[in-house]
Amino acid sequence: MNEQAYKTMGLTGAASIAIGIVTLVTGITVGVIAVISGAKLLKDRKGLTF
Repeated sequence: MNEQAYKTMGLTGAASIAIGIVTLVTGITVGVIAVISGAKLLKDRKGLTF
């Protein structure tokens, strides 16, 4: 019984670390895209005339 608990805890811990890494990479990627997009919008704003 104890061996099964250790195996389950090991798999759960590994899965949590993997999900954390994926979430971190996704967050950084989305942040960079947002900054680049915002900078492009601010740059293109100067060319608008109404």
